[in-house]
Amino acid sequence: MKVATQSEVAADFAEYVKATKKGPVVVTNKGKPVAVLLRSEGQDDLERLLMGHSPKLQSILEAARKRFREGGGIAHETFWKEVEAENVTREPRPSRTGKNGRTRLGPGKSRAGR
Repeated sequence: MKVATQSEVAADFAEYVKATKKGPVVVTNKGKPVAVLLRSEGQDDLERLLMGHSPKLQSILEAARKRFREGGGIAHETFWKEVEAENVTREPRPSRTGKNGRTRLGPGKSRAGR
């Protein structure tokens, strides 16, 4: 992890962005941390980072944790057993592929627009 002052980062921002390939860069002002530069490898990384700092998502998660602590949740194993049981009891969906191998269209649908 690299540490740099605001002035250093402002003077050579591109270099500090490159430095994030090796790890986070902590930006300080008067010796105190004020920001962190993190590398993002793509949209998924960015979304995870933003969601992790979303006050709305954090309040939803905290409410769920509270319900669970108060006995409002179910055990992990029980959850997955219920999911598996539900999947077994569901009737299989009919195939949408006709005898000729083509996908069948629903009622009122047409291939004319293709």
